[in-house]
Amino acid sequence: PAAAPPGGSGCAPRARGPSPGRCGSDICYGGSDAAAELRARLRAVRHTVLVLSGKGGVGKSTFSALLAHGLAADETKQVALLDIDICGPSIPKMMGLEGEQVHQSGSGWSPVYVEENLGVMSVGFLLSSPDDAVIWRGPKKNGLIKQFLRDVDWGEVDYLIVDTPPGTSDEHLSIVQYLSATHIDGAVIVTTPQEVSLQDVRKEINFCRKVKLPIIGVVENMSGFVCPKCKNESQIFPPTTGGAEKMCQNLSVSLLGKVPLDPQIGKSCDRGQSFLAEAPESPATLSYRKIIQIKDFCSSSFTRKL
Repeated sequence: PAAAPPGGSGCAPRARGPSPGRCGSDICYGGSDAAAELRARLRAVRHTVLVLSGKGGVGKSTFSALLAHGLAADETKQVALLDIDICGPSIPKMMGLEGEQVHQSGSGWSPVYVEENLGVMSVGFLLSSPDDAVIWRGPKKNGLIKQFLRDVDWGEVDYLIVDTPPGTSDEHLSIVQYLSATHIDGAVIVTTPQEVSLQDVRKEINFCRKVKLPIIGVVENMSGFVCPKCKNESQIFPPTTGGAEKMCQNLSVSLLGKVPLDPQIGKSCDRGQSFLAEAPESPATLSYRKIIQIKDFCSSSFTRKL
C-alpha cells in the first residue's frame, strides 16, 4: 500500500501496488543516476505527445483515449497512454480497464494492455476503489510522475500519449522538465468553441511558449451538433468570438480540426469501448481520422531530432 504523504494520515487513499517515492520541494530528477535511468527507460520511445487543456470539461481525456485508439489502429505501431491526471484519473474507465491492477517485475511496473499494441498506465490502477480521492501535495504528485516515466516497462513504443490535468500547474511543469531529458514532439491543446474556454487556452499556449514546449496544434471539441434525423446543424457552444479558428489565426497556431458533438462518444467511453470502432461513419470519427495525421508532424519532428 502507498504511504500517506506528509501532513498526517488520511491524506491519501490506500493504494494497490508500489508507493510513489518522495522528492524534494523543487522539481528534480533525484540525482544524475535517476536522470540517466529516465533517459535509458525512454530511449525506446520514438514520439511523445502531451494533451493539454486550459479548462476542465472540454473532452481532453476523451480526446487522449481516442487518439491512442486511432494510432493503435495501425497494428504495426506500439502505442502507450500515460494518465498523469493524478486527482481525476478517468482513463482506466474510458479504456475499459476499471478494476485492473499494476504488476511489478524485475524490469519495472507493467502497463495494463487494452490490445497487444496499446498499453496504459494511470494512478487509477493503484487505488483500492475508483471513488477514492487522491489528496496529494505537489511533491507527492511529482514523485509519482517521475516513477511513471522511469519505472514503467513500456518497451519499444512508437507513440507515448500523455493525458494531463487541466491548467498549467505542478503536473505540467514536472512532465515537461522530466521529458526534457529526452524528447517531446509537442502538445495538442483541446478547447471548446466558447470564449470562456478560449480564454484559458490562450494561457495554455503562453505556458507552452514560456517552457519551450512545441505546439502541434489546437483541437476544437464539441464543435456543433448535426441532428442524425433532420441533418440540421446546431451550435451548442456558440463561438461568440470566432471560436478556435479565429484564435489560432491570431496566435499563429495550427488548427488541427473540429470535432462535432456525438452522443455516442460519451456512451462508448462509459462502456470502455473505442468510439472510432463503434461509429466508423460518424462525422466525429472522420474528424478524428484527420487529426490523427499529427503522426506526420511527429515523423518530421523525429527527423529534426536526428
